[in-house]
Amino acid sequence: MAEKKKFLLRISPELWAELEVWAQAEFRSVNGQIEYILRDAVMRRKKKSDDKSG
Repeated sequence: MAEKKKFLLRISPELWAELEVWAQAEFRSVNGQIEYILRDAVMRRKKKSDDKSG
């Protein structure tokens, strides 16, 4: 498996708190939740793009 890319993310304390609650509800770390949200957004964008081209 490829090594994951590390990067710094600045985020407001309010948004962090919301992400913490969401992550706990889905039994993930905040980092895992952010990665899940981003992956889901990318897949939805790809699907939307594929639907338009097909």
